[in-house]
Amino acid sequence: MTGKTMAESRTTIAQVMYPQDANIAGNVHGGSIMKLIDSAAGVVSSKHTRANVVTASVDRLDFHHPIYIGELVTLRANLNMVGRTSMEVGVRVEAENVRTGEVKHSVSAYLTFVALDDEGRTMAVPPLIAETDEDRRRNSDAIARRDKRLKERSAVKRRN
Repeated sequence: MTGKTMAESRTTIAQVMYPQDANIAGNVHGGSIMKLIDSAAGVVSSKHTRANVVTASVDRLDFHHPIYIGELVTLRANLNMVGRTSMEVGVRVEAENVRTGEVKHSVSAYLTFVALDDEGRTMAVPPLIAETDEDRRRNSDAIARRDKRLKERSAVKRRN
């Protein structure tokens, strides 16, 4: 199977936040942002595998700053690591006040996706090619997160 670069699947999605995305105070619901994050990560995973993908886990989702009605939300999603059938995608969410131009890093998230074949079974994914120092750093960090996640999962299984 031929490898693919991180750049080949990298995706940017932008969307203005409207009243239906928010509560009565004008803050965009976290769930609305989570759905956008899941969608952006799914696009990255599908582009890499050219197959159906499903969310397997959300490793981290950190809200740094609120997002308000009328702001332009930009999601930058990047494939960080691939295993045999799974992939880690990082998503950075920025909110821009289009009147002032102020941009805030609002949310960071790491999600794991699994590729499925036409029968709905997990399938092997193409290897990932890290071309730049930033790509290699992302990959190394993702491997460390995966190792930690697997150790935690193993510890939970031993306790049960």
